[in-house]
Amino acid sequence: QVQLVESGGGLVQPGGSLRLSCAASGSIASIDAMGWYRQASGKEREIVASITWNGAWRYHADSVKGRFSISRDNAKNTVYLQMNSLKPEDTAVYYCKATTASRAIAWGQGTQVTVSS
Repeated sequence: QVQLVESGGGLVQPGGSLRLSCAASGSIASIDAMGWYRQASGKEREIVASITWNGAWRYHADSVKGRFSISRDNAKNTVYLQMNSLKPEDTAVYYCKATTASRAIAWGQGTQVTVSS
């Protein structure tokens, strides 16, 4: 099994930056890819960005392209989401997700990001 713990959320003004971290533990060797999702109040959860564990492939949703960047540090078993030029519509609970080679899925507990003046 894989366990995930997110950190780095908070309150930031429009135009500001935050970096989210997702630390993985447990069956690290089984991880195939990791991603960041978000869920705003009253809306469905949506994908923000994803990356293969070897870093060879990355995806960013159109709504965050050019502002957010996903990366990973395998030595620390951690995936990051650098968020720049934040907008009020980026306000949501951000979740980290791991997918294993056997297609098992693990979710973190979520971290709140609020963009407001």
